[in-house]
Amino acid sequence: MSKHLIGLTLIDAPYSALNNAGTEASQATENIVTVKKLQKGRDTYPYVSGQAWRNWWRTTLEQEFDDWKNSPIEREKKIAFTAADPVAYDDDDVFGYMRAQSEMQGKKKVNLTVTRLSPLKCSPLISIDPQTPTNDFGVMARQEGDPVPYEHQFYSCVLQGIFSLDLAAVGTFSHINKTGYLNIAESYVAKIQEAHGTQIGEEPVWVLPKETRVRRCQQTLEALTLLSGGAKLTSHLTDVTPKLIILSVLNGGNHPFMNLMVEQNGVGELSTDALREIIEDYADRFCDAIYIGRRSGFMDELDEELNDLANNNDLPCQVIYDSPNKVIAQLTGKLEEHIGDSP
Repeated sequence: MSKHLIGLTLIDAPYSALNNAGTEASQATENIVTVKKLQKGRDTYPYVSGQAWRNWWRTTLEQEFDDWKNSPIEREKKIAFTAADPVAYDDDDVFGYMRAQSEMQGKKKVNLTVTRLSPLKCSPLISIDPQTPTNDFGVMARQEGDPVPYEHQFYSCVLQGIFSLDLAAVGTFSHINKTGYLNIAESYVAKIQEAHGTQIGEEPVWVLPKETRVRRCQQTLEALTLLSGGAKLTSHLTDVTPKLIILSVLNGGNHPFMNLMVEQNGVGELSTDALREIIEDYADRFCDAIYIGRRSGFMDELDEELNDLANNNDLPCQVIYDSPNKVIAQLTGKLEEHIGDSP
């Protein structure tokens, strides 16, 4: 059973417009830039798409780590794709790819499509409680003549997201002729061998050296402490690093942290009772401690309860409670223990 690094993160967005949906007609200004939002009954919840969050993550990795390499983007007519080279490019490995191509070999058309399911999976970032975005009125008035009015939306909320990183899948590739399993073409095997990759098991699965796989997993987690991105940053600058994060390593692909945030009378809050129940129910599946990081000044009312969890010797798993950066650093240092010499 594969080990997964799992996490729940909360991002404080007190005056933000991190992901926009485009323009809408408005009688007052003829145009308005709206934020992405979803409806649950009569309530509105701003959100950031999973694609946008992954883009912040991918860009931060490239900008902050000198040895991290993102794949170049190629275009053919209306199709765009990466190099699909998970040996040379770290993001092709961690974030996955699909390169749909074919070529004529003599009189025969040969399908050269390769795909890789992303080892890193994440949800959208969704407000933990209902929030109706505010319409902000502005004008462009630096030119001669009449000012040009416009509107845009922003919101004040806390965004929740979950993510999972399949530790065994990072740096592991197959060339089985089956949908989702043809990660590399047969001709690519030589490149993996040059990178000191080895073939593991009866199926044709190739694995990169452990130090490469460990580095990619560690940097993916470390990037959360440096995360930056989002729309409208010139006038709504938002720090998108985690203000509260819960992490662990779990056997299997479930994500038990998914429902820890509950809504009480229209207000989202962390249920420590639910967290305690999860620790007890999944004790035999957790492969490490439960790491809880909280930034001082954010949800300070949780401090006593989280300290109690960390000091509770009756729980079947250890709970480590500190700042987000410190718990991320602690778990990053232990990831090598969870990544074997082979899957």
